[in-house]
Amino acid sequence: MKKDSTVGKCPVRIVLDRFGDKWSVLVLLSLDKVEKMRFNELHKITGEISAKMLTVTLRTLEADGIVKRTIYPEIPPRVEYEMTERGKSLMPHIHNLTSWAEENMLAILESRNQFKG
Repeated sequence: MKKDSTVGKCPVRIVLDRFGDKWSVLVLLSLDKVEKMRFNELHKITGEISAKMLTVTLRTLEADGIVKRTIYPEIPPRVEYEMTERGKSLMPHIHNLTSWAEENMLAILESRNQFKG
């Protein structure tokens, strides 16, 4: 069977792959509430995420042009994160998905329980 070479180039798959992780949406929802946020503030808000995982998540979002990182030449260095215009244009979709999840969570959990048993 021949492999389909277009599967890896699917725009939906490529973009959603970035947001299918455990932390990206939470980080974006946190940044959406403020103009700019320092790393430590973001780390406190996101709760259980490790500093390393937060760094990886922020760098991934920065690489996609969704988050902007600004380093200020101070001692100690100050780093702030903010949403780019691309990130801001994504937020209505994330808010819709969040609303859908909140509206359907109980029914989904009930379906999962029924499926198990």
